[in-house]
Amino acid sequence: MLTPLHEALTERGYTTLTDVQEAVAAPELAERDLLVSARTGSGKTVGFGLAIAPTLLKDGALPPPAAPLALVVAPTRELALQVQRELSWLYEKTGALVVSCIGGMDARSERRALERGAHIVVGTPGRLRDHIERGALDLASLRAIVLDEADEMLDLGFREDLEFMLSESPATRRTLLFSATVPPAIARLAESYQRDAERITTQVKGEQHTDIEYQAVQCTPQDVEHAIINLLRFHDAPTAIVFANTRATVARLTARLANRGFAVVSLSGELSQDERSHALQALRDGRAKVCVATDVAARGIDLPNLDLVVHADLPSNTETLTHRSGRTGRAGRKGISALIASDRDVKKAQRLLGWAKVKATWTVAPSPEEIAAKDEERLLASPAWTEALSPEEQGFAERLITAYAPEQIAAACLRMYLSRLSAPEDLNAPGTKPDRAERAPFGPSKWVALSAGRDQGAEPRWLLPLILRAGNLDKAQIGRIRVEDTESFVEVAEAALPSLLAAVDGNGILEKDITLRAVAGEPSFASRPRDGRPAGKPGGKPGGKRFDKRDDRPRPERAERSERPARPDRDEAPRKDDRPRSEGFRPQGGKPRSEGFKSHRSDKPRSEGFKSRDGGGKPKSEGFKSHGGAGKPRSEGFKSHGTGDDKPRSDKPRPDKPRSDKPRSDKPRSDAPADKRPRGAMDPSKPLGKRAGSGGPGKSFGKPGAKPAGKPFGKPGGKPGFKGKAGDGGEGSGFKPRFNAKAKGGDATPRRKPGKS
Repeated sequence: MLTPLHEALTERGYTTLTDVQEAVAAPELAERDLLVSARTGSGKTVGFGLAIAPTLLKDGALPPPAAPLALVVAPTRELALQVQRELSWLYEKTGALVVSCIGGMDARSERRALERGAHIVVGTPGRLRDHIERGALDLASLRAIVLDEADEMLDLGFREDLEFMLSESPATRRTLLFSATVPPAIARLAESYQRDAERITTQVKGEQHTDIEYQAVQCTPQDVEHAIINLLRFHDAPTAIVFANTRATVARLTARLANRGFAVVSLSGELSQDERSHALQALRDGRAKVCVATDVAARGIDLPNLDLVVHADLPSNTETLTHRSGRTGRAGRKGISALIASDRDVKKAQRLLGWAKVKATWTVAPSPEEIAAKDEERLLASPAWTEALSPEEQGFAERLITAYAPEQIAAACLRMYLSRLSAPEDLNAPGTKPDRAERAPFGPSKWVALSAGRDQGAEPRWLLPLILRAGNLDKAQIGRIRVEDTESFVEVAEAALPSLLAAVDGNGILEKDITLRAVAGEPSFASRPRDGRPAGKPGGKPGGKRFDKRDDRPRPERAERSERPARPDRDEAPRKDDRPRSEGFRPQGGKPRSEGFKSHRSDKPRSEGFKSRDGGGKPKSEGFKSHGGAGKPRSEGFKSHGTGDDKPRSDKPRPDKPRSDKPRSDKPRSDAPADKRPRGAMDPSKPLGKRAGSGGPGKSFGKPGAKPAGKPFGKPGGKPGFKGKAGDGGEGSGFKPRFNAKAKGGDATPRRKPGKS
């Protein structure tokens, strides 16, 4: 090891190096690329500082500051600042200048610092790439690049930035990848950008989690926050961190703990960099004892005397559990990692611990009695009892002994000690369901009746707001609500009844057809047997079992088989096909509908309505046809789905001849002049047009080989061909069709309504 670094470690209190630090500082690896995986808290930051020292100090000293010689990339701002502090004291004897470039800080100040020169640059991926693209950060002289917490940077989506920086750096550089885990993505990145890398995997002497005690604390879902408070009170750690999955949870827990008297700060992505820096500094100075943080904000941070980690929300995977718990138990110091598992999350916590191969002690949160006993132990173990008294303290102690008895002095001391602490919470036993609060007695009341019952679909959930709005009442003034078959009864406080009756203005009408009336005394409610209950409102969800399996329910007596009417023979029973079809649907009043909609059926056999594509392969070319296969468009009024006449359907089988490929009609459109009667109300003195499918050639859309007809319609007032002319069928102006086709009847050309384009 180089002398300047050895002196810095000695002054810092280092007597021995950790396994990972010894492995990376081996002389034979001085010029090799490294892929290092070690658990959190094993001293990786000092480790890669020692690993790059031979590369930076080739001549025994550093050159004047200019273009950086080493680049360290960290995933978060806090971790980058922490790495800068560690490397600053480690390289203090060498005169190295360590500069940070992180998001959230002033970029202009960073550019000025880079222009003045630096030996080591530490930063986050996004800000470093920005400086490189702007030309402020020159990588031409780079000798080594370190990716700290490389797995986390890939998880956060920094792969493109990392590959950009690696491609911009010289090919002769050293590349060192440090991470707690080495997933396949890290291995592929190492294969692409490292040269003959040395894989180093360190193991702590003994078990993997020997410095961390894992606990799984089970509680009810309502006591999660109470369990966190009792854990913090019971352990009373110098520094504790509470992890949550979302920013909202961080904000809520921070406010809750602050209200309970804890010295608490928060770390989350919604805070500015200055706020996050001040929060960490408050923890290091001892002004705050609890930190509530998200996973990303607290990734890799190293806080002094952090003895307790609480997982308010269960980690999403085993890697997150490892990194969270790794904030404690660092550098040989013992720590506790407590997972809060509510009753519904017990199975999830068990699976998570099993996948992480962690043995945790299942327990419950400390009770107030246990916390009080722990407080007394800490009070008795305080070094203040054995410290020498100053003259001022000696004089005040004599005054207390003279004025009060020793028991009073001791009790006052205990009360003042406990007054500075947050009171513990009373917790329910795990698996306990909250008791339903009993409703206070309603008091004097009267009953009113509403003219809407179960048969009208009345339900308490909409009867209650109806009454509250009508009488301007409060919910506490309404008692029981009983819904009967034809009416409903509501219990109203006696003092509120006059205002409710006055609100209906004497007519008793609440809303629409619902009336209200006062009832003398308590009404008698008819009991409904189980079999009489309605199956549920129409269109609702299916309600439970179809049949009641209780054997003691009343059942109707079955009639004797001899009394039942004999069933008709199946062959003699009327069939659906033999029933006469109505002529069509007619609205109320007996008037037929207009001729705008055709029936779905026709009288022609199906063979004439549908043309096969076989035997020649010619597709249909006759345009749109009705669903029944008729060759004419829908032009008559709405018809029923039957045949349209009163005759029963024929029993004659359908023809078996194959479908013809012959077009429905070889004739061109008729050249007869169109009826010039204007569109308007239907003349009831004239018969309706021919029914579709009643015979006649089908309509085609043009002559074979002719030019396309184009758009058959136009706007009113458009080209001359579309001008309306006064016809001989009535007054006003109509619209002349573009083609010489019939203006009405079964072969009528479809026309647009006036005023539509």
